[in-house]
Amino acid sequence: MISPEICIKCKGKLLCGLKSCPILEKNFSSSKIISSIKNNNFSGFSPPGFFVSWNNYPKVAVAPLSMAQSESVQISDLPEKWYGLPQEKIISFRESLLRSYKIMSVNLAKNPNYELLNFQELTMSKKNINVEVNLDSKPKLDTSFDSFSAPMGPSAKLKKISFSSNISIPKKLDYYNRDVDVKSNVALIDLYESGIAVSTLAKVLSSGSLGVKKNRKIVPTRWSITAVDNNISKYFINEKIIENKIIDNYKLFHSNYLDNNFYILLLPFAFSFEQIETWLPGGIWNAGAKDYQILSDYELTAGLKGYPSETEGAYYAARLAVVEYLNRNKINAAAIVFREIGQNYAVPLGVWQIRENVRAALKEKPLEFSTFDLALNFLSTKLVVPIAQYKKKSNLIKHFKFQKRLNEWF
Repeated sequence: MISPEICIKCKGKLLCGLKSCPILEKNFSSSKIISSIKNNNFSGFSPPGFFVSWNNYPKVAVAPLSMAQSESVQISDLPEKWYGLPQEKIISFRESLLRSYKIMSVNLAKNPNYELLNFQELTMSKKNINVEVNLDSKPKLDTSFDSFSAPMGPSAKLKKISFSSNISIPKKLDYYNRDVDVKSNVALIDLYESGIAVSTLAKVLSSGSLGVKKNRKIVPTRWSITAVDNNISKYFINEKIIENKIIDNYKLFHSNYLDNNFYILLLPFAFSFEQIETWLPGGIWNAGAKDYQILSDYELTAGLKGYPSETEGAYYAARLAVVEYLNRNKINAAAIVFREIGQNYAVPLGVWQIRENVRAALKEKPLEFSTFDLALNFLSTKLVVPIAQYKKKSNLIKHFKFQKRLNEWF
């Protein structure tokens, strides 16, 4: 039996050495979409939806997503619209998404064939598209769960896909797709500031539609999600927030969704960030554990060193939401995100829920405290894990407990 400590850090990446993850496999289920497939042919709609697997890189499964007509088509691949929906509803419309995949080299994006160009257009579409899908075989009856991306339904190798409706692409997105001399990061920032959703940017980046021609690649979805969250937030930290006025007290925000309990504490210091997450006993990754597991990653004003080894993509998703708030309000602050995950978070739904949970919390009016100790004392009455354990684990608590603000010297 694999220990919960390994499962919590692995989250399905097979660090345990097994060929498949038993925790994810037990959540597989049959899908409603199967009944809509006749003789390996399917007529339906793409949200637009798109997924690239990380397995067998650099030869990856590239999959447009499609589903039968329902009221969920428009939002089925748009996580920004999911906050507040029950877990069961999200799984229900996500498991109705068919992954019809082709195996492609990631380098094909440098000189895309007609098939990949079709996929790229799909990711850039403003609205759902009528599709005709011809499969190579009957789809596998499973639902795929992943700690980074949202669940999806059955998969089958794709023979051919065609669109029976015109694709409308935002002008700015079309411009950056055609301009093969602009770096992808420059394009991402401008597209984000023009109002294009983070989830859409992740799909477009994943399809290899952006960047300098010789550097374009198809990017696995879990990597593209993290790249978008990371690059956008890093830009605003370095170019905008650093110039803003530091807040003058401690602000505490709260949200609770999908049995993920978040407290976001803003501190009156220059931007630094820490994500602390605690998996309580009985949760998806530590069902057999008797005690909680605390994970943490942080950065000071010099920025993050390397990749967040414990909280991974969750770190970047939460950081983006905090940075959006600071930039929107033209303020500067350090931030500690406390996340406690309960046993009712039954299956991994992806890092979107972290981003949206923190976004939702920061839309509420905060509680304000004049000192760090007062804020931590209040938190001690709300968190399941004793605050002493967080003080022991947190690098930012240790750092700022001993760092005086300028006005404390006078």
